[in-house]
Amino acid sequence: MKKCFFALILAFLVISAVFSENGRTVSLGLHFLAGGRYDNVRMCVGSDEGVKGGPIMDIYADLRIPVGNSDYLAVNLPVMRPVLFGAVFKMLQFEPQITYEHHSDVDGSSHSVLGAGTGLVFHYGPDYKSSRENRGDDFFAFGPLFSGFIGREFQGDKNSWMPGIKVFYSPLFSDEYDNGSVLGAAVEIHYFD
Repeated sequence: MKKCFFALILAFLVISAVFSENGRTVSLGLHFLAGGRYDNVRMCVGSDEGVKGGPIMDIYADLRIPVGNSDYLAVNLPVMRPVLFGAVFKMLQFEPQITYEHHSDVDGSSHSVLGAGTGLVFHYGPDYKSSRENRGDDFFAFGPLFSGFIGREFQGDKNSWMPGIKVFYSPLFSDEYDNGSVLGAAVEIHYFD
């Protein structure tokens, strides 16, 4: 475990040194996501039995790597939902993603941001016909994740924050269950150095 931790720190330092451009360095941050989704595969712990979808909320750890003069490649790693669902609901919902962000003017105090992302969705748990009291059989499903983002970055003296709107889609595939789809939208608030 210690070797893995040190390898991650070393990788971050190497990435920071390699991708630093024009005084821009790799930055770390967090972002909060809250919205809703249609989901005809997975159980939603915030919805009643038989409801296809429901509310969605997560907190992500972000690593932003500068690309070119004004763009970033952001690695978005979900933290809250995988831990909460695993500990409390004995389920897995894990959706890591990489987002390409185009910043319209990195020298201004505020500017617009457009992003497009891709990632993976992993699910292990019951289907939408289940509830916490009446849980069905668990199964594994996975699929690609596609998203779009529009927001505005506000730069402070040391840190920046970026509110925006995200839309996303994922086809889900399973050998044990019918294939399905996830479609949703959410408000995001990013905070990074």
